[in-house]
Amino acid sequence: MRHPSAIAALLASAVIGGLGLTPGTAQAEAGTPAARAAWIKSCHDKKDDIDHPCGQWKLIMRDGRQVVVRDAAGTEIDAKDETAAFAISADGRVLAYQRARDHRLVVQPVAGGPAKLLPKSAVPTGAGEISVMLSPEGDKVMIDYGDEPLRRPVKVITVATGQTTTLPLGDSMLGFSGDGDEVLTSRALSDNTTRLTAYRLGGGSIKRTPPQVVNGAEALALAPDGRTLAAFIAGNPDKKKPPRVRTYNLASGELSAGADLPLEPDAVTVAAWWSPDGRLHATVMRGDDGKTAVVRVLTVDPQSGDATQTDRYTISKTRYEHVEAGE
Repeated sequence: MRHPSAIAALLASAVIGGLGLTPGTAQAEAGTPAARAAWIKSCHDKKDDIDHPCGQWKLIMRDGRQVVVRDAAGTEIDAKDETAAFAISADGRVLAYQRARDHRLVVQPVAGGPAKLLPKSAVPTGAGEISVMLSPEGDKVMIDYGDEPLRRPVKVITVATGQTTTLPLGDSMLGFSGDGDEVLTSRALSDNTTRLTAYRLGGGSIKRTPPQVVNGAEALALAPDGRTLAAFIAGNPDKKKPPRVRTYNLASGELSAGADLPLEPDAVTVAAWWSPDGRLHATVMRGDDGKTAVVRVLTVDPQSGDATQTDRYTISKTRYEHVEAGE
């Protein structure tokens, strides 16, 4: 619900600004602040003839504002052509990023309240490039150490307590389950197949090597039951085939027949997640590099393929990289 009061807009800006976020010029909206996505600008180095990230991360808020996250590092310490880790929870209410002055990991509510500084061990010296993901409600963060899976295992940290779960060496992170109680990982095997594992953070796991149609999906999402996967499969523009969705049961190995999605063949699924109530969501994008990206958020029926659009926004054509809520 939009509020015409300038006072309400100023109050919202004051709360966000106090957390190291700088409001942009777009119109504000009353209510709990939430982010749709974040992006960082691309600049061109004429000397080396390369593009690189520059400036600071900007949030695209659900009320239309652009908000600069001034405390977040834009690039890696030793790789200025690589963006620093940044993530947004699926509900859009929590951020995780590397702090600009020392690259420590921070988890911060968008709406206000204290930011949580994670232990130094979350980003050990010499870790290099890292990736982070947040649970759907932002209460847990998963950290992947990129090209060093055999030296640094994936970690899952509970934000409120600092409790850390260390996953087996060699696993790479894929995401959280819909209720945040499980995490999904992948592992490349010696026979050129890939094994998926759903680890219950309280103990126990389900492992299976799925068919290639699942492993090759654009996006995978683990349901709150900890065993059902939604696999979003790319469309084929040449054959005018739209993207599809299928479900796969890690416990039984059962693969559904699948259903076409009401999308253009070149639409790319950039994020997918289940909400705790068992609804499946997907974020799809159209727009190549150098063009304005058009992003839509959908609620999807995985059996019929029916989809309802719940949000739509654009991302600047000058972006170097972007991160969607739930990605």
